[in-house]
Amino acid sequence: MRYLHTMIRVRDLDAALTFFCAHLGLREVRRMQSEAGKFTLVYLGAPADVEGAGENAPLLELTYNWGSEEDYGSARNFGHLAFEVDDIYATCVRLLAAGITINRPPRDGWMAFVRAPDRISIELLQKGAPLPPEDPWTSMPNTGFW
Repeated sequence: MRYLHTMIRVRDLDAALTFFCAHLGLREVRRMQSEAGKFTLVYLGAPADVEGAGENAPLLELTYNWGSEEDYGSARNFGHLAFEVDDIYATCVRLLAAGITINRPPRDGWMAFVRAPDRISIELLQKGAPLPPEDPWTSMPNTGFW
């Protein structure tokens, strides 16, 4: 397993980038925009982490939802922790056996979400290419939210 990123939602992307980059010294590593989803993701890394590892460094993901005036407050501005796993299906089988609910099953062979005991969302991402879709995951419904 490898730690990937922590996601926080921001209302003003420019202000957030000024704070994290200009004032704290983080560097923008990559950016993704989704016209369909109406959001922008900006991944930031600490200079010492990024120098040797680049995009493989642990990152902070800023999520900006276009046009949203929602005040996330302190409850929803924090999004999730993300970990890369060698085998997402084996990881989810192990978690289910331990009594942990899979909130978003890995139907695509690539991504799943679970919740920690304190209701923190944990994203699990398959290392490398997605695994071929397979049951029971393809027919398993979402549970709760993540």
